[in-house]
Amino acid sequence: MGTKRNVDMSANNDVVKIVADASQATTESTESTAPVVENTDVIVKKRRSTAGRSKRYLSNRSQVDRTKAYDAFAAVELIKRLSYTKFDGTITADIVVRDVETQSQITFPHSTGKVLRVVIASDEVIADIAAGKVEFDILLSAPAFIPKLAKYARTLGPKGLMPNPKNGTITDKPEVKKKELESGAITIKSERKHPIMHISIGKVSMETKQLVENIQALIAALDTKALRMTLSASMSPGVRVSLTA
Repeated sequence: MGTKRNVDMSANNDVVKIVADASQATTESTESTAPVVENTDVIVKKRRSTAGRSKRYLSNRSQVDRTKAYDAFAAVELIKRLSYTKFDGTITADIVVRDVETQSQITFPHSTGKVLRVVIASDEVIADIAAGKVEFDILLSAPAFIPKLAKYARTLGPKGLMPNPKNGTITDKPEVKKKELESGAITIKSERKHPIMHISIGKVSMETKQLVENIQALIAALDTKALRMTLSASMSPGVRVSLTA
């Protein structure tokens, strides 16, 4: 994604106040920050029970060496072989990162199969929101429209759609930002309370080379922020991926 752009300073104070008020209206009162994770051993996950699992899943899972971190190519090949959906499954990277505020910009070299619906705040878009029609994935806004959007913070906030200067969705050049986002530039970030990311890197039907290049771009974008990565398809066991070349 491109570099951050400065919001018009004449409206900056009002915008920041409105966004802060909107964020307060849509978040819980607890605002404690989780400690930095220095080691993946700190994150203890309860091993998922195999009770109720299908024989197909258990058979496929037995083919994964759970003590090993596979190189990206081997991991993708294994996932494609073990995926057992009748539809074209999505391959997701589940990543443990260093802290809950991890955020990075990335442009995948190949389409992940998901088309982002990006809109710019206007009177027409606001009317649609008021009518309950939220048919977009990203909402961009010029500073002047933030006061009009603030009253819908309770609708947009929980969906992660309220424009915010931190992720660049409040900008004085929304048309330029829209082109960047539609070209594949996205912001990836951890969950609000957990140092974990869930990033779609493509479809099972994609060429292995393309999926590997998307994984490499993801690892490069996170750099040392990533501690552990596991790949899985819509229906497949997880495969741990080495973060080194």
